[in-house]
Amino acid sequence: MELIRLEGAVIGYKTPLLPPLDLAVRAGATLGVLGPNGAGKTALLKSLLGLLPLMGGRRVCPQGRAPRVGYVPQRDRLDMSWPLTVLDVVLMGRVCMIGPIRRYTARDRSAARVALQEIGVGDLADRPLYALSGGQHQKVLIARAIAAEPELLVLDEPTSAMDPAAERMLLELVARLKQAHNLSVVLVTHQLTAVAGFATDVALVDRERRLFQVGPAHEMIDPQRLGQLYGREVRVAQVGGQTAVVIGDGAAK
Repeated sequence: MELIRLEGAVIGYKTPLLPPLDLAVRAGATLGVLGPNGAGKTALLKSLLGLLPLMGGRRVCPQGRAPRVGYVPQRDRLDMSWPLTVLDVVLMGRVCMIGPIRRYTARDRSAARVALQEIGVGDLADRPLYALSGGQHQKVLIARAIAAEPELLVLDEPTSAMDPAAERMLLELVARLKQAHNLSVVLVTHQLTAVAGFATDVALVDRERRLFQVGPAHEMIDPQRLGQLYGREVRVAQVGGQTAVVIGDGAAK
């Protein structure tokens, strides 16, 4: 079953970024989106979610309605000088369920606290947002997404600026949430090795090369395909039962 499908979609702002493309998010799948900086990954993500109007083609929701989405943006736009608590931020995830002008109910507050507990930061609920570390802040944004009771969890470079250990822990958290809530996941990232062990499907995106390819992860995490995407030699190897991806110094052959 598909949640969202793009058919012959032309994405962009004033000019097309990529050739017309077909892309579907299947129920229960994890779609990893890879590409260099400025490749059009975020534009693709926003087009998929209906946040950026298509310049051509169409967006289809096969179930007759758009899925409920929990969205973790690349950069949160909250002004850190606002006197917001962590609970205030997570409650924002409930707006899509109650509407923008209704008051939060006891059920909403309970759902927000449960989301924080599930993410492992329940003790931060009453702490001001500005007092959080970068890792804590990212977890709060994931809790906000989970509080929306989503069917589709969308994360735009959630491990940006994280050290490898923190990155691994966050992806393990997302994997646990996926299983616990029966979610579909779309993950935009630069972390090739993370995608190799996490995604069921992978899309390769690069507007400079007018490149868009999508398929099963085991086919797309391929040295030749990734070399074409990044213009560098890429090596893929199995290390300790996991797939490791390394971009080399030399140009792709």
